[in-house]
Amino acid sequence: MMLRYALQTVRDRKAGFLGAFVALLCAAALVTACGTLLETGLRGKIGTERYAATPVLVSADQNVHETTVEEKKGGRTKTKHKAKPVAERAWLPAATVDTVRAVPGVERAVPELTFQAVPLVDAPGKPVPSYGHAWSSAALTPFTLTEGRAPQSGDEVVVDRALAARAGLRPGSELAVQSTGEPRTYRVSGVAKSDRGDLDRQSALFFGEDEAQRLAARAGQVSAIGVLPAPGVGATELAARVERALRGTTAQVATGDERGPVEFLDAAGARIKLVSMGGAMGGTSLLVAILVVVGTFTLSVQQRYRELALLRAIAATPEQLRRMIGREALLVGLAAGVAGAFAGLPLAAWLHGRFVDSGVVPVTLERTAGVFPMFAAVAACLLGSWAAARITARRIARIRPAEALAEAAVERGRPGWVRSLLGVLLLAGGAVLVVVLGTLRTEPASTPVTFLAVVVLIGALSLLGPPLVRAATALLAGPLRLAGPGGHLATANLRGNATRMASAVTPLALLIGMTCTVLFITPTLGDAARAQARDGIRAQWVLAAQGPGPGVTREAAERIRRTPGVTAATEIVHTSVRVGLTKYAAQGVTPAGLTRTWDPQVTGGSLDGFGEGNAAVSELAADRLGLKPGSPLQLTLGDGTPVTLTVSAVYARGLGFGDLTLPHGLVAAHADNPLAGSVLVAAAPDSGTGREQLAAAVGAFPGVRVLSAADADTARAERQDAGAEINLLAMGLVLAFTAIAVVNTLAMSTAERFREFAMLRLAGAKRRQVLRMLRAEALAVVLIGTTLGSGIALAVLTAFSVGMTGVAAPAVLPVAYAAVVGVAGVLALAATSLPGRVALRMAPVSVATAKG
Repeated sequence: MMLRYALQTVRDRKAGFLGAFVALLCAAALVTACGTLLETGLRGKIGTERYAATPVLVSADQNVHETTVEEKKGGRTKTKHKAKPVAERAWLPAATVDTVRAVPGVERAVPELTFQAVPLVDAPGKPVPSYGHAWSSAALTPFTLTEGRAPQSGDEVVVDRALAARAGLRPGSELAVQSTGEPRTYRVSGVAKSDRGDLDRQSALFFGEDEAQRLAARAGQVSAIGVLPAPGVGATELAARVERALRGTTAQVATGDERGPVEFLDAAGARIKLVSMGGAMGGTSLLVAILVVVGTFTLSVQQRYRELALLRAIAATPEQLRRMIGREALLVGLAAGVAGAFAGLPLAAWLHGRFVDSGVVPVTLERTAGVFPMFAAVAACLLGSWAAARITARRIARIRPAEALAEAAVERGRPGWVRSLLGVLLLAGGAVLVVVLGTLRTEPASTPVTFLAVVVLIGALSLLGPPLVRAATALLAGPLRLAGPGGHLATANLRGNATRMASAVTPLALLIGMTCTVLFITPTLGDAARAQARDGIRAQWVLAAQGPGPGVTREAAERIRRTPGVTAATEIVHTSVRVGLTKYAAQGVTPAGLTRTWDPQVTGGSLDGFGEGNAAVSELAADRLGLKPGSPLQLTLGDGTPVTLTVSAVYARGLGFGDLTLPHGLVAAHADNPLAGSVLVAAAPDSGTGREQLAAAVGAFPGVRVLSAADADTARAERQDAGAEINLLAMGLVLAFTAIAVVNTLAMSTAERFREFAMLRLAGAKRRQVLRMLRAEALAVVLIGTTLGSGIALAVLTAFSVGMTGVAAPAVLPVAYAAVVGVAGVLALAATSLPGRVALRMAPVSVATAKG
């Protein structure tokens, strides 16, 4: 019977359930989109291009491994093995090629060299990564010549057909190439194509064997080995034989889809990033969805108090009422969940495309669109709607029928003690999270806690909302009365319907609090890092790469050093290393004249004599690793090479310069791109050496520009803005969902009051007075929501700033903040005024005497 009544209620009260349907549909779409990103990170395919004709591929291990043994009770032990990827390409000893050739069933073992080789040409279309190889490895794709011939000397190169078409190259053309050393001009000896079509995700340049070895700068090493089986030998069987032959080494054997991650290291790393990003977005989205859905169902059940009270009065039992409301919620949740799950698929495709365009996710990582996120979204909607409905209907179902009829007429004065207790507990939990956030000093640890703290505090606000609204109304009563009769009516409504108003304040506070946190978390950290960099760079000038150039070469830096008036030039190359399994940002610096160009604010030890075998560490890294000047530091370089260095200095400006500073030569020898990302140039104050003299010194080096210290700071600010845009993109769906929730909740709240407006009109209120009342209420809701949301965001951002920068100085951009509040206000006014105007077009007598 209750199921039949639930179906009839949903059918007859479509408008009443529309708000809940919209909230659940958006929640399902959001969960599907975030789940698809998470699934892409876990199962996304990385297809191979260069190794398409190579059934078995041997490469170096791209991970750092750590094994721990834990003692358990009873003398038992538990062994854990963990692995984390390194940042650069790991290389194999060249002798591994001979081992593989000796395996039975191997027809050819082709050594592969992969290194950066950037053509310095202006080619139309979106740029793609460009790599150099030896022509002898062209068979791994395979590439065959369509024009010209193979390279026969050190100054010749073969280019792939797609690059030749974009750059207008043909045999005999000259092509400047920037690789791992100085740029060099080559003569195009041939154009090659793949039997499987043009490369979509990279450009390939093929050099002679000796020239490829020189450019790779990895004597005695290969990046991979392509294994071609003899006739009649299967790939799986051959891979097993090769694995047995290489047992005891760090070499890895890949077949099938496993070859893609070997070729595209950035895509393999992006999987981990996408899992982390998808999990963080999904978790935050789910928490926000719970808040929104519970709030929506609370308002929906409140709007039906009269109907539910009458059911109690005609002998409906509490269990029957709970069962009916739960089944209504399941019906709405099922319909909204299915529709939202399908709507989430194009949303996920759009989001993945934006991540690819922004460079967060490489195009080589293909999006996975499975059914698991859709099922999860539908299940979340069913469970969330049922739980929200049961929780919100708890009171009306358990109180006596007479009390139910009384509460249907007049809102209850005080919230229940269970709700108040939960609100206080959430408030305490949010306060604990804020305190903990102030102690976290790493971005991966602090970022999820930041957003969790916002959601928990907003959750406390949703539970403690009615008394907060009443307190705020008491403060706003005076200003509201200045609006005349409409203000008096608005004050009475805010006091008498605090629960309804709290349902509108909560999503508004969530929108403002979450948006401000997303917008200002990156500037808070970035501004502190920029300030440290500004204070720590003593150089007046900076050399930086521009255009297609991948960096500043050693010779360009030497030209600068020989320029009259230059006192020091420090080359900086960036990478990341691992100490144990923990990842640290690191930079390599040339030691000569280092203290003239760079001041990281040394607090322990000294940079005097800094050179090979030394390392300088930030205070954060020193505290975490227990280091001090003179301590040994064991770390794994970007390509997986382990080294032990001696700490010579500890410095305070870790945000501006990274946690580890190493010798330039050590970092460059183990990086895919050994070129300097920048060169700090100090000139004597009275030398007259300026931009023109420095630009003339490096005029022969394409892709190098001279910046002042202020220009370099501006470039850092632009990169910071790009990072903020990525954060906004990542959380944009959550913010959009919250904005929809604001409109949805306010529209539901206003639509409920058609009878109230009619009664006011019949009592003598004019149409403009009712509209003025609605605007006054909306402005009060906006003011309360803005104050609470801004306060929560400020508290969380201040704690984040204390933990990450050491000072309570969150970066709040006034224009951005004003835009957030302005948009929230416009949404609130529109969602209130439009339904109100529709209601006031109807005849008051007809509305007041209508059934229901």
